[in-house]
Amino acid sequence: MTSKLPVLNIHTPTSSFAIAHDVNSENITALFDKLSRKSNTEFYGKRVGPSWLKYEFNSAFWNLDDDADYTIFIWRISSPEYKAQNPDESVTLHLHDPTQPLPSPSSYRNPSFYLFRPERIAVSRVSSPSLRSKRTKKSEAPPGDGIPQFKKEFEKFHLENGVRTVVGSIGPVENVRMLLKTGYRYVYISRKFAMRHGFIPADAAPGYYGYGGLVNIGKWPITVGRTKTIHSVYLSEESHFDVVLGRSFMEKRQIKTNPIDPTDLVSLDTGEKLDCELVILKDGKGEIVTVT
Repeated sequence: MTSKLPVLNIHTPTSSFAIAHDVNSENITALFDKLSRKSNTEFYGKRVGPSWLKYEFNSAFWNLDDDADYTIFIWRISSPEYKAQNPDESVTLHLHDPTQPLPSPSSYRNPSFYLFRPERIAVSRVSSPSLRSKRTKKSEAPPGDGIPQFKKEFEKFHLENGVRTVVGSIGPVENVRMLLKTGYRYVYISRKFAMRHGFIPADAAPGYYGYGGLVNIGKWPITVGRTKTIHSVYLSEESHFDVVLGRSFMEKRQIKTNPIDPTDLVSLDTGEKLDCELVILKDGKGEIVTVT
């Protein structure tokens, strides 16, 4: 009786294929070598390495860059949770050259590649309540709570949407939560943040550094995800966020948003999926603050 051939399923943005690879007896270098030698692929002739591979576990996608990642990967695919989700014992990896952009919407896109899967949209559409069900819920809402209906709907709208934020670094300052907003043209930092971290003098007087108008304080490196880009930065009187990333950032990084899932952000310059959180702002009275 012959043993089952250990196979890895590989999905790229434009194709799918399989290779023979035993994760228990071969290491990550051997995996990189096999993928680099694979012919008839969009990356043939290049060296596959760190930042190229991802795998799915518990509905999230994880990098497969080094020996430590590979050890965790083997442990996870051996877990009961993974085997329950993959009864055929198949193991799937997603591969993309981080130096190349993703195929344009007018080009062929492999629906098995994790960024192009159609089920997210399909599930969202199916799970959305109908207009009739919304009216039914309103009619069943207990009366007499003293809150006007228009205020309930206003809060519900903003609680479902919020504003997109990402965490990154600007200049020497790390772990900064930044607002991602197309309503702004450039990249802005708040005056307090700029003074606190030395972007402008701490004793900046009225009439200088933006009090008399918009002031460019130079070009600064901004890192979101694994990629660093240089941007012109302006002072802002925005009090809710230290940093605002406007259209200049989104255009340079080719940020793709998902109108159905606002936390789904992809940077098309590298194909990287960015971690995004929705933030709901409220004042001291608990009232929702809108950011325009």
